[in-house]
Amino acid sequence: MRSASPCDNSIVPVSQVKDISGPVSKDNVIFPATNIIPDNHTSWLPSPYTAIGKTISQYKKLSKFRLTSLVVVTTMGGYAMAPAAFDLSSFAMCTLGTGMISAAANAINQYHEVPFDSQMSRTKNRVLVTGQITPLKSVLFAAVSASTGLCMLYFGVNGLTAALGAGNLFLYTSIYTPMKRISIVNTWIGSVVGAIPPLMGWAGCAGSLDSGAMILAGILFAWQFPHFNALSWNLRPDYSRAGYRMMAVTNPSLCRRTAFRYSLAIVGLSLMAPVLDVTNYWFALETIPLNAYFAYLAYKFNKKSDSKSSRSLFRFSLLHLPALMLLFLANKKEWYFKKNAEEETIKTDSNYMVLKPSKTATSLGNVLPVAVAEGPR
Repeated sequence: MRSASPCDNSIVPVSQVKDISGPVSKDNVIFPATNIIPDNHTSWLPSPYTAIGKTISQYKKLSKFRLTSLVVVTTMGGYAMAPAAFDLSSFAMCTLGTGMISAAANAINQYHEVPFDSQMSRTKNRVLVTGQITPLKSVLFAAVSASTGLCMLYFGVNGLTAALGAGNLFLYTSIYTPMKRISIVNTWIGSVVGAIPPLMGWAGCAGSLDSGAMILAGILFAWQFPHFNALSWNLRPDYSRAGYRMMAVTNPSLCRRTAFRYSLAIVGLSLMAPVLDVTNYWFALETIPLNAYFAYLAYKFNKKSDSKSSRSLFRFSLLHLPALMLLFLANKKEWYFKKNAEEETIKTDSNYMVLKPSKTATSLGNVLPVAVAEGPR
């Protein structure tokens, strides 16, 4: 019969406890043979997580860098499509200012949604949820980004662009964000938010908005529905758990129909672009296959909504928008790289007056000045 030892799993009588117990010493303490931590060891990090070298990455996540980049690209597209001369300084200010405002809006959005993001698999690892950035720092980041972006737009571009930026910031943070938990109308409001950046680019270049700007904004507005509705379809359990009122959760049939209807709207708006002199007529022909396939995927999603059809629609939407913007640029009606060489422009104290055309006047329209601005009295 073998004797019991401290490492034995046998039942030891109480009378023998005194024999196996004793003072702790080097002789009866088992030390690990190695100090290597296993691969599956869980490391606990301080909150907030302040590791050197991670700060830039954390703030990129706070600003939703990829989403902000898409906003900037659509702004650049609006600037490039505007019927005015390209100016590098205003283009840079418009681009950077819009990016700063978008980063601020995303930071404020995450600040408000921490309790709800923690309940969703897709967002539970965001920097505010995990404590990598404190709420105070996120608010300060948003305040600095918003104020810097608005100053860049107002002083470096024009007042109209700054007003559009400020309005979009308010719309996203103060209306869209709380509306997500109240009504499915939030999707339409969010689509308006997505349609404003190309208007900012257009206004930054031309100083005003016209029908061409509305075509661009209309396409961006319509594109949001097949893009987001397809994305939200596979996230219904997450949205439902967090209490968000999304079409995919509260009205799935409307979610599918809306995606398909607005994909058809993109086809119609693209055909209107040459009619309104935004592009040439080649644009209408070139976009038909692209938009038709997009509408076909939305139709499949409408008829048979499953994870496969929703993923196909969502993934193609990420290719569809950049391709459509490139076709816009390739088929722009007229490029304005410099001022019209057929006109002599003389600068006065506070205005510009076109005094005469360079060619001989052949009609009454050529005799009249193109633009007359009355100076201060």
